[in-house]
Amino acid sequence: MSRLHPAVLVGWGSVALLTALVVAGVEPDGLWVYVPFLLSVVALGLPHGAVDHVVLLRLRDARFRMGPLLSVLTPYLLIGIAYLAVWFAAPVAAFVFFIALTWAHWGQGDVHSLLTLTGGGHLVYRWQRIWALFVRGALPMFVPLLAFPEVYLAVADAVAGVIASDTGIPAMLPRSVLLAGALVYGLVVLGYLVVGFRTAGQAHRRAWALDASEVALLAAFFATVHPLLAVGVYFCLWHALRHIVRLTAITTTAPSAPKRGWLASATAFAVHAVPTTLLALAFLWGLYAIVPEPPTTLDEFIGLYLVLIAALTLPHVWVVVRMDGREEVWGDAQGSTSS
Repeated sequence: MSRLHPAVLVGWGSVALLTALVVAGVEPDGLWVYVPFLLSVVALGLPHGAVDHVVLLRLRDARFRMGPLLSVLTPYLLIGIAYLAVWFAAPVAAFVFFIALTWAHWGQGDVHSLLTLTGGGHLVYRWQRIWALFVRGALPMFVPLLAFPEVYLAVADAVAGVIASDTGIPAMLPRSVLLAGALVYGLVVLGYLVVGFRTAGQAHRRAWALDASEVALLAAFFATVHPLLAVGVYFCLWHALRHIVRLTAITTTAPSAPKRGWLASATAFAVHAVPTTLLALAFLWGLYAIVPEPPTTLDEFIGLYLVLIAALTLPHVWVVVRMDGREEVWGDAQGSTSS
């Protein structure tokens, strides 16, 4: 396996450092828990999906011209607008779908990084990769619910409450439900790691160890750090950063793409991301203008921002699915046979 990419090390370092600080009793609170999400508006988080149109053009090997651009942007925008309409029609259902979608998408991103940035030779079969998606996506989406149910449900109420005045989301879940969820998820993770160890063999044992280490690190992170802070850090310094690395590879290896070094590629990414990030912020302002009760507190503003993120995530996932198809992420490893 090749040397680990710096993006992986940045994610590990930030997650490990914050976990260690909280365990040591130095836990950020107040405004600090919102900082990663606030920064994500202009750095890494929101911009990481702002070059989707460029990716779609590269996947088609099409030039950056008005005709091809409109042909890829039209379905992209229609998907996002349709989902945004669902938010106004059924905000609680839209929120539940957002959690499921993010669970799948962040798991999807981690599976790709396991196969490329960190090896991933232990994920031999398609069903193993789907299992990995479930386990990895649950770490940021399900573990915080188990560890901080009141905070998680309060955030859910704030997000759905941007549209609905009475969401009906409970303030707390029964302890028996939380314990059952923790037990089932624990067994799923244990099974995933055992099966991965067996299929890794000696040749891919280090890849399995890296996967297991990341699962353990993220489980500790999301079980100890305030959910808003933890998810914000993961969003920017884990998921988005790894995705940007993937994007620079795709947008510089297509036949029509100019050949650049990593610094030039990062600069090109930023240049392409700025206009669409600004457009997304214009959409955020538009949402502020049309929601029944415009937000007045920081919690409510974060809720509004997450509605925007949700509307952008669905078409973004559509793009990533096409990227996965090009790279054959969800097939069996070469030389293997499904069982």
